[in-house]
Amino acid sequence: MTAAHTIIQTDSSAIASHTHTLFVCQTCASVWQDGKRVGESGGQKLLHQIQQLAQDWDLRDEFPIQAVECMSACNRSCVVAFGAKGKLTYLFGDLNVDDSAAAVLECASQYYAKTNGLLPWSERPEPLKRGILAKIPPL
Repeated sequence: MTAAHTIIQTDSSAIASHTHTLFVCQTCASVWQDGKRVGESGGQKLLHQIQQLAQDWDLRDEFPIQAVECMSACNRSCVVAFGAKGKLTYLFGDLNVDDSAAAVLECASQYYAKTNGLLPWSERPEPLKRGILAKIPPL
């Protein structure tokens, strides 16, 4: 008969086992003409701002930023999502292109630090308090 073993992970080892991704919709706040996107969309602008700030972000290697063609929240643009294996997935919308990038990275850092991904409303940066669209249970 073999003894049952329980493995207890500390927060840091549990965090290290997750693969995190910050998704940014690049179609959000687009201008359309004759069925084609014209110019740079608000989502592309937000993506570029986040990427620029992330160059100095301490989690840039652990929390990749992935552009998404469309996240189907067009009436609530601009939209981002945080996802990781074994964690809640969050979808945020109604983000202002001009002043949300720093708040997105701040909230992503909070998300990274939580073993289950739970982001209490009171702890989120202001732009991400108002714009939550979904909190999806982990797989």
